[in-house]
Amino acid sequence: MKYYSTRDVSRKSFDSAYVIKKGLASDSGLFVPESVPSITKDEILSLCEKTYPERAAYVLSKFLTDYTYDELLSDCTQAYCEDSFPGGAAPLNKINDNIYSLELWHGPTAAFKDMALQIMPRLLSRALVKTGEENTALILVATSGDTGKAALEGYKDVDRVKIMVFYPVDGVSKVQKLQMATQTGSNVNVCAIKGNFDDAQNGVKKIFADDTAKEKLLEGGYILSSANSINWGRLAPQIVYYISAYCDLLAKGDIKFGDTINVCVPTGNFGNIFAAYIAKLMGLPIEKLICASNANNVLTDFLRTGTYDRNRDFHLTMSPSMDILISSNLERLLFFTAGAEKTAAYMKQLNTDGKYTVDNEIKKLIDKNFIGYFADEVETAATLSEFYNDYGYLADTHTSVALSCAQKYLNDSGDTRKIVVASTASPYKFAADVYKSITSKDASADTGALDDLSILTGTEITYPLRNLAQRKINFDKVIDKDDMLTEVYRFM
Repeated sequence: MKYYSTRDVSRKSFDSAYVIKKGLASDSGLFVPESVPSITKDEILSLCEKTYPERAAYVLSKFLTDYTYDELLSDCTQAYCEDSFPGGAAPLNKINDNIYSLELWHGPTAAFKDMALQIMPRLLSRALVKTGEENTALILVATSGDTGKAALEGYKDVDRVKIMVFYPVDGVSKVQKLQMATQTGSNVNVCAIKGNFDDAQNGVKKIFADDTAKEKLLEGGYILSSANSINWGRLAPQIVYYISAYCDLLAKGDIKFGDTINVCVPTGNFGNIFAAYIAKLMGLPIEKLICASNANNVLTDFLRTGTYDRNRDFHLTMSPSMDILISSNLERLLFFTAGAEKTAAYMKQLNTDGKYTVDNEIKKLIDKNFIGYFADEVETAATLSEFYNDYGYLADTHTSVALSCAQKYLNDSGDTRKIVVASTASPYKFAADVYKSITSKDASADTGALDDLSILTGTEITYPLRNLAQRKINFDKVIDKDDMLTEVYRFM
């Protein structure tokens, strides 16, 4: 399987190990596979009998063909072990007759990013060897909250890797900030910026596109790579859990093979729902992909109108990991529907004008698979309370956005297919907002909200978040967004 950039009309191809090491293409495009491998009925039925690590290794082997199956199985077995995912990775829980929750947050940082970022460092380590790379990989990460901690935890103390994470100082929850500020590891660094997530993401992309900076880093023995979902090595493992969820529905007897399902994903950067789209292209029986946004509903507007316009107010919400106006992975969908030439033109227009409008034919192709909804703050809180009180299901704020959008889709469409909702974080990562949504009262300050929520619901605090307030603060620097490269040099 070869890969090429979403913006490269000439289609210069690369092996998967190279694209995992590289992260972002030289023309600032995103790497995509030259074709999408199929998955057959017999393969899906066979995977029903497998463990999650075995399912993951099998699916990844279709995309990462310069890795051996045994290498992938070894890495997946270590990544998704019981110590990291107590009780197993990606359990599927039935909420009601229509909606199932695919819980992706049972890993070491209590967020769905663990599903990719526990395996990705292993893939990168092998990629350095496979490509004959002699330099140290410097991972640069922009985070709206969850990716940063998951990447730090995945890459800490990994040989021949350093990692630096940037996050918006006022754009993450207190729990997320504490998780990153208390991170340990000899090869890690964390820095807050004065700005929002888009500022952090743009800053990282600017460094990747800066040839002078890359030359200076190379002189010091470093090459740049990424852990954001712009890196195919981060996105490919996300395909697995949608296939796994379908297998679990079959194994439970809740569907029979061939029954189509819908998938609803809360997303800001579009990577998590794009992974579900790839699973559908492989042949997984998915009918509609419901893209769930919060008040920063740039994706909803795009899917409804065909115009992507980031020239709008930016909202800080109770679902901060979705507070994004520049959805990087949407570029991959544009490539699959419009091709490299038009994708490059759209991205250039986005960079200069802050907006673009796709052709009618492209819009029709997107409409066949996607529909967009959003939930504002009032709807998010009300849905969270409703699902807790009516079904005994405790969701976090991001999952509540998706549950709200799933209900809107059911009401509008009359579609009776089962909906798998991607549950992306533990409710305890956003305990204060979850508590207030249920009780209409403010929780205790800072991490006291975790105890309040535990007492209220009779549930245990998710294991990675216990005793968080007692951990040592290791990173507390805040910089201007224009000083990110200087801070990278200082870390080196």
